[in-house]
Amino acid sequence: MYACGLRTNEARPLEVHSIDGDNQILRIIGKGNKERLIPIPTPTLKELRGLWKTHRNKRWLFPNQSGGNAISSCILYRAFKDALNLAGLPVATTPHALRHSYATRLSENDVDIRTIQILLGHADIKTTTIYTHLTEPKRKKLRDRLDAIMTNL
Repeated sequence: MYACGLRTNEARPLEVHSIDGDNQILRIIGKGNKERLIPIPTPTLKELRGLWKTHRNKRWLFPNQSGGNAISSCILYRAFKDALNLAGLPVATTPHALRHSYATRLSENDVDIRTIQILLGHADIKTTTIYTHLTEPKRKKLRDRLDAIMTNL
């Protein structure tokens, strides 16, 4: 979910054929049944391949125990809470925080807001602007740029 900025309801029902491994692209059907194509980072693609090899379900990337359907939201949330516990992070955190973190990380690394909007599948740029807050890495970059601009005026 983090590596591609997915919503819970986009990640949970992922089908194996949604992954184009040759082009490292993930086909997502998002809100409003809109399709978007997301680049899959190489390490994530390798992890997904390894995961699939553990169950080899022909349809679901994250199958339920019987393999007849995708995992339930309840199981996904429980696994997320268990991971938070193991990591010593606040249990009040939701899986949606991964999507926010993805967008913030892209913004901190100078990915333009329009690209972030497309990757997240936001219809309105205003929805994406919540990720443009000034984080510490962005503050440091800004200070460095201002120092460079203002030196030797």
